[in-house]
Amino acid sequence: MTYTWLLFDADNTLFDYDKAEATALANSFQQFDLDFDQAMGAQYRTINAQIWHDYELGHITQQALRAERFRRLFTAVNLPVDAEAFSRQYLVQLSQAGHLLDGAEALLRQLAQTHRIAIITNGIAAVQRPRLAASPIHDLVEAFVISEEVGAAKPDPAIFDVAFAHMGQPAKSEVLIIGDSLTSDMQGGLNYGIDTCWFNPAGKAASLPVTYTIGQLDELLTILTAQRKRDA
Repeated sequence: MTYTWLLFDADNTLFDYDKAEATALANSFQQFDLDFDQAMGAQYRTINAQIWHDYELGHITQQALRAERFRRLFTAVNLPVDAEAFSRQYLVQLSQAGHLLDGAEALLRQLAQTHRIAIITNGIAAVQRPRLAASPIHDLVEAFVISEEVGAAKPDPAIFDVAFAHMGQPAKSEVLIIGDSLTSDMQGGLNYGIDTCWFNPAGKAASLPVTYTIGQLDELLTILTAQRKRDA
């Protein structure tokens, strides 16, 4: 059956999270009169990736992870910084850094002519909502589901239940999830029984049986166009 809904992840699928993160970190360190370099940024990214994975597994709450990642960073580099205060500043900076990936806006504008668009994210509401509201794609998104507001995170089926309710309960065969994370987006799609499209610009090996893999966002258009022709 032809997909009617495209369920996108937000960060590093539509939004350039790496760029936003780097900008927010640099600005936050500057606000606290602290030196910041690439090595510290790399150390933070390692800590942040692990703590978000812990969140997906239910080992830490989203509220706790906000400051905990900085507490771990400042402990590792021996800086006496208030992690709670730094976290608040960082989230403000991140909410203002709404860079889209190259081609994301043009792709969504084209897809919106034939499909309905939704976003499902494990991100923080105070960051995600201002970023979407200020972005040029806000008018294209019909449903926007954030784990913090739902009380469940991808890959938990509970967040998909909420998304499908917002989408008007389409048939699962009519929904395709597109995301960059195997552990949250692709595993979540598999858990829920919907088709999956892994956005994999780095060309990594898939450890899950995803339906499609794309290296560039515009490859999604090729997949959907071919599907519509087959089903016509």
